[in-house]
Amino acid sequence: MTARALHVSDLHVGRRESPEPLAALALLVGELEPELLVATGDLAHRGRPDQLARAAELLHGLGVPVLAVPGNHDIPYTFPGRFSRTFTAWEAVFGTTEPVHSSERLHVVGSSSVRPWRQQGGSLSADQLVRIASRLREARPGALRVVALHHHLAAPPWRAPRKRPLRGRDDVLQALAATGAELVVGGHVHQAAVAERREFEALEDGSRSALVLATAPGLGRPRPRRRGEARGFNLYEAADGVLTVATYAWDGRGFAEIGRRSFHR
Repeated sequence: MTARALHVSDLHVGRRESPEPLAALALLVGELEPELLVATGDLAHRGRPDQLARAAELLHGLGVPVLAVPGNHDIPYTFPGRFSRTFTAWEAVFGTTEPVHSSERLHVVGSSSVRPWRQQGGSLSADQLVRIASRLREARPGALRVVALHHHLAAPPWRAPRKRPLRGRDDVLQALAATGAELVVGGHVHQAAVAERREFEALEDGSRSALVLATAPGLGRPRPRRRGEARGFNLYEAADGVLTVATYAWDGRGFAEIGRRSFHR
């Protein structure tokens, strides 16, 4: 029984769109056959209803169920709507900011890390962590347990420092580990990164369960002058006690797999 999810992030619809990568992704979806498409925010560039609707059209057009959480670009850019109608347009298009997908193979819990008073940074409240824990406990035995956010917990070291990780990420990591999360996915930095908890935190309690942090490269490129911003997506597979993360990057003609890591669950 194989769980398979495809992860995209940071489309920035409404800013310098190019149809070729999405057309190539549509072809790959038919080959990869993911159960779910996880979209971790910044799907619109300025959070306008028309941009969000277009993003939803593009994602649903891939023919796979979509679980989407908002990013900091998916809320109104200007005052007072940023504070008075923070998620009104998002909810009209994508529904809840805390979606859940549950099947025998895959259990994904989404949550909004967006804070309207922060331009770039994000966080999770104590109440959100409680709800995430409760929903993860509803996973069926053996299902891959995933948490989806916009703001990253692990990021490449070469990204601009203003793209900071989730606030309080150490505490968040401990809380998610305690709930049995196996994979935490995000975006925000437009670069790919994969890390396993034990690579940077010594666990001396004999725990062998993996907790993988994966950041997807952006699928859009809103600022082409930023050299080195790869475009791509991640593919997650879980089967026979192994979790595999594969990263695909756009090379100007199509998507190619550029890296693959596997972890024991």
